[in-house]
Amino acid sequence: MSLSRYLSVTSLAVAGSLAGPAGCGGGDDACGPGGALDTGLLADSSAVTLTFGHLTGGLNNDCPAADAPSGVISMSIEGTQQDGQGRITLCIGRPDLLGTQTLTLGVDAAAPVRVIDLAGSAGNCTYTIDRARSVVGTARASGLCDNGRDPSGFALVTDATLSLTRTCGATVDATAVTLHGRIAVATAIAF
Repeated sequence: MSLSRYLSVTSLAVAGSLAGPAGCGGGDDACGPGGALDTGLLADSSAVTLTFGHLTGGLNNDCPAADAPSGVISMSIEGTQQDGQGRITLCIGRPDLLGTQTLTLGVDAAAPVRVIDLAGSAGNCTYTIDRARSVVGTARASGLCDNGRDPSGFALVTDATLSLTRTCGATVDATAVTLHGRIAVATAIAF
């Protein structure tokens, strides 16, 4: 091999190693949650705090995006409430984009990160997402590799406001909460 060809191959190898793991969103992130905790995704306000954790993501094709490239399968993320009886379910039509850019959250089918379910309990009250009101905010991932197939998992970061229907005995009203936090998501092939 000539010296110039050797230097070119060496330069490409070094450039590739500086770019980060192949298929990993964010360029400078290693695959995996990068120290994100297993619990700590909060839906809270001055009136209530619901803490979610133990999130698992699976490529289940539950909400496929019409514009997804070949081989990109939609991802569902599920978790449970840690300080009460509840759950959260999100669906991402384009996990390939979640790892490279900030996406909007919403409740309708067109939302890039769709809130399928959010329910919880605190005190003597139960809470469910109010689908009649809009969700305003974003989600992104760090350490998400191979469009969510990598077994290392990733970290999910959310920052959104939404409305919950609060039921306390016979009293039913609405309360606005902020859904926020950086939390680890374990990956599974399917739920």
